[in-house]
Amino acid sequence: MLRTMTQHYNAVLQRILHLDGLAPLLLRLYLAPVMMQAGWTKFQSFDSTVAWFGNADWGLGLPFPELMVVLAAGTELVGGALLIPGIAVRLVSIPLMATMVVAALTVHLEYGWLAIADSSSWLANERVLESAERLERAKGILQEHGNYSWLTGRGSLVVLSNGIEFAATYFVMLLTLLFTGGGRYTSVDYYVSRFLNRN
Repeated sequence: MLRTMTQHYNAVLQRILHLDGLAPLLLRLYLAPVMMQAGWTKFQSFDSTVAWFGNADWGLGLPFPELMVVLAAGTELVGGALLIPGIAVRLVSIPLMATMVVAALTVHLEYGWLAIADSSSWLANERVLESAERLERAKGILQEHGNYSWLTGRGSLVVLSNGIEFAATYFVMLLTLLFTGGGRYTSVDYYVSRFLNRN
């Protein structure tokens, strides 16, 4: 009986093997707009982004801030665009992963793990715990002086703590694409590889 179940299991796996390009396709289509929006935002606010990248007092204090902004924004815009059709996916994943590591370490690490501050989480650090007091104060001000029910009619007020959660998640997704490539049947890379290996 166990042998029969194993045979059926293996037969099912063989049938769905032709759909193994679906997962990389979905990862690419999820990541592409995220990366492109990040790059576009940097280019749209180029001067203020350069100031933030370069200022050591209130910014990141990075050297050559203009170059860093161009590299980061260009990587995100071009890399994100190439993910859509699945062109050079493995190659593109590397600088995009580097961008996520730099973002996690220079921008988000001090805020801990959580993307949305939740003081009840076991992952909350001191900054997240302190943000709960600020959030309660903001809610009090809005309840007293604003139309609180209208302001919260589409969702609760939160503190976006910008921890490393999103950067780490995107890094893992990109790392997966580094190993899987663009995906069978779903990427330009697949068809280029087939063409080059015809002989």
